[in-house]
Amino acid sequence: MHTIHKINKIKELTQEALANKKYRIVVGLATCGIAAGAMPVYEAFKKIAKGSTDVSVTQTGCLGMCKLEPMIQIYEAGKEKPTTYVKLTAAAAEEIFATHIAGGKICDKYYFDESVFLAPQYRIALRNCGVIDPENIDEYIARDGYQALHKTLTEYSQDDIVNTLLASGLRGRGGGGFPTGLKWKFAKGSAGTKKYVCCNADEGDPGAFMDRSVLEGDPHAVIEAMVIAGYTIGADQGYVYVRAEYPIAVKRLNIAIEQAKFYGLLGKNILNTGIDFDLEIRLGSGAFVCGEETALMTSIEGKRGEPRVRPPFPAVKGLFGKPTILNNVETYANIPQIVLKGAEWFSGMGTAKSKGTKVFALGGKIVNTGLVEIPMGTTLRQVIDGIGEGIPNGKKFKAAQTGGPSGGCIPPEHFDIPIDYDNLISIGSMMGSGGLIVMDEDNCMVDIAKFFLEFTKDESCGKCTPCRIGTTRLLEYLEKITSGKATLKDLDEMEELCYYIKDNALCGLGQTAPNPVLSTLRYFKDEYISHVVDKKCPAHVCKNLLQYKITDKCVGCTLCAKKCPVNAITGTLKTKHTIDTDKCIKCGICADNCKFKAIIKE
Repeated sequence: MHTIHKINKIKELTQEALANKKYRIVVGLATCGIAAGAMPVYEAFKKIAKGSTDVSVTQTGCLGMCKLEPMIQIYEAGKEKPTTYVKLTAAAAEEIFATHIAGGKICDKYYFDESVFLAPQYRIALRNCGVIDPENIDEYIARDGYQALHKTLTEYSQDDIVNTLLASGLRGRGGGGFPTGLKWKFAKGSAGTKKYVCCNADEGDPGAFMDRSVLEGDPHAVIEAMVIAGYTIGADQGYVYVRAEYPIAVKRLNIAIEQAKFYGLLGKNILNTGIDFDLEIRLGSGAFVCGEETALMTSIEGKRGEPRVRPPFPAVKGLFGKPTILNNVETYANIPQIVLKGAEWFSGMGTAKSKGTKVFALGGKIVNTGLVEIPMGTTLRQVIDGIGEGIPNGKKFKAAQTGGPSGGCIPPEHFDIPIDYDNLISIGSMMGSGGLIVMDEDNCMVDIAKFFLEFTKDESCGKCTPCRIGTTRLLEYLEKITSGKATLKDLDEMEELCYYIKDNALCGLGQTAPNPVLSTLRYFKDEYISHVVDKKCPAHVCKNLLQYKITDKCVGCTLCAKKCPVNAITGTLKTKHTIDTDKCIKCGICADNCKFKAIIKE
């Protein structure tokens, strides 16, 4: 059994071992890095550095700039910031080693200045991601890991932790934004000798990968926080509900749990304090509804994942009918730092009602895609034009989708809105778990709404009629609009149905399902009118409202006719060709192959 003295000795020895290396090469081996081909890069560096006493090579989690994977960072003794190299291959490893390690110079060919990407960020939940080896507990301990747990078990009462979280202003990062301290206070005050702590790592939103990245890069932060939670509410058992589609996260979480048990930081008599807390993993099978807290608990119990009527709330009657708290991965990842640095430190960041930072998965039509963590109150413009470096190919910003299928689309008129829980709700969107998808002028907002309704309709658990039937009817309206068969009356009926679903669906997921429709109707009504009245899609996306036309730029090269799969294009050599619109299947192959840009969409 390890004591805090042994843990502190491990911390000291690990820090000394890391400091003794002149160069420390960390290779991003999260899902994004591995998918981009980082494993051969890692193996190449390991092979080159084998036997060197000055160089260590280790894996790490997501480095943030997913678009530039495979990536590495080189930490050099005496230098505060690492050097970043991107878009690497195994061959590049040899060049970088020869130039940077052996030659002492920056390898300009692969160098990337990450200052623009990182400057506006402040990392709390992501503080160890891209820095430590997530499969080595000693490296977590070297960065003050499990110090918050020891402080909690030896210096703080249960009420002290609750009051610290209340004073910090931490709100749930999974979408609802409920005050974390208040949730823990309710569960602590509930009667019963058996209670549970749950972690939601299901993360079902399209375009969201924040929780996955934390588990892949810093699993011990979540474990430490869950043990603190167990002590606070009087629970001795916890469950992490994680998507089975996250194999790397599951693997590293399993490793971390076994390491924590071996070190006496999990299980019986933690750090010789008499406190017990064990942790198990439960795999979810990809049901979006299991992101809702009561459906998640029902799934852990081995039943079909469906939401329950509330009240009673989980803090009173949750998992197996016992008092339970449920927070998501990012929420837990903040807690050790709040305990160590204090409520005042955390509440000093953010806005009046939204404290701290928020992690976003930045994707879509933007130059820098990846994982970012920003202080609450940072504007959308600062994220997109600053960290993201704007929209590629000279296109104009059209909208940003936050909150996934449960969120809404933010138009250009709100480009300078400070991002926090209340501001986003006030304009018809929501924070959600943290997906942020950027759209440009080539996106059709009616089609975007249809995309999210297709998702929520398929993912409805079917328990309540407003969601099961309502989302199906909403999707039918959107399909009617995008096919050019709708009337203005359909728009009014669709909007009325949206509010009916919001008012009558059983759970939060059903209640928020109409948000993409309502927000696009609110800010992009002209596009709906164009689809319905003019029978045209302004963005040229909806196929049934689209026509291809050959302009006078055509020189009669015949390439389009040769490529057309249905022989819809006719014309002779060196004469302007024509398209038979009755035959045309609108595949776009002709336009893609025209070297003279003579074929346009109308």
